[in-house]
Order: sequence, then structure tokens, then C-alpha cells
Amino acid sequence: MLNKVMLIGNVGRDPEIRHLDTGVATTTIALATSETYIDKTTGQRVTNTEWHSVVLWRQWADMAERYIRKGTQLYVEGRIRTRTWDDRDGQRRSTTEIIADTVRLLSRREDNSNAGAQPVASASPAGYSHHAAPAHHAAAPAGMPNGNSNNGMMY
Repeated sequence: MLNKVMLIGNVGRDPEIRHLDTGVATTTIALATSETYIDKTTGQRVTNTEWHSVVLWRQWADMAERYIRKGTQLYVEGRIRTRTWDDRDGQRRSTTEIIADTVRLLSRREDNSNAGAQPVASASPAGYSHHAAPAHHAAAPAGMPNGNSNNGMMY
């Protein structure tokens, strides 16, 4: 079976990173994708925007905190996951999320601290998956999430 999602969209708000009790970093990004068409009955241009919750873990979350801001254009590859839980009032809730495996910045970083940033042009390392990184990658050099030169995110 195949569970694969590919999205290009704009970030709706700055990411807020969280750390679990185990120290693992995570963040959820609101990503907007849009489609535009001409309504045949009115002749009007119509734009539909879909919002996606994109979940980033470990190194991806750390990189998002440093390089992704509201308005950043991203390419995301991942898989769909639906979670269900009971809220405080006992109501059954569910959400559908995209669990990111690859993230690429498609727009320049807006932050002045890196005014010379270049747009992304290359892919992530073959076979890299944020949730399958071996434990020895935890001690990667500062600024390099798993010891690879860019981990799929160019900055």
C-alpha cells in the first residue's frame, strides 16, 4: 500500500517547537495550498485554499524553528495520519495530519540574520527519514541535524 503526500504551500504562522519529556523536538506547521479555476456559470475566478497540519519531528522541527516563518513557501513530502482522542469533556475528537519525511524551503529566509540565503535547489539525502534516523546521529555537529550537509533543507 502507498501512503504518500506531496505539497507545495505557504506557512500560515511561525512554528512553535515543543520538546517531549524524552527531549524529542516536534512542531506542527499550518500549510496552505490553493487551487484556482474559472467558475463556468459566473465566469468568475475562484480560489479554494486548503489548510494542512504538517507535523515535523526531531531534526526537522529544530530546522523549522530556525528557518521557517509565516509566509515561507515549502515543499513537503510525507504520509497522512489520522489521530483520535477524547477531549476533557469526554467528546471524541480526531485530526488528520501530514507527517513530514522531507521538507524543502522554496523561498528565501526573511530573517535579517541570514540576508544572503539562497532558494532551495537540491533534494534530501537518499533514504533519509526523520523518524528512522539511527541513534548515533544524535551527536551530529551543531547546525547539522544528522551529520549530512543539509538534510534536505537549504539555507
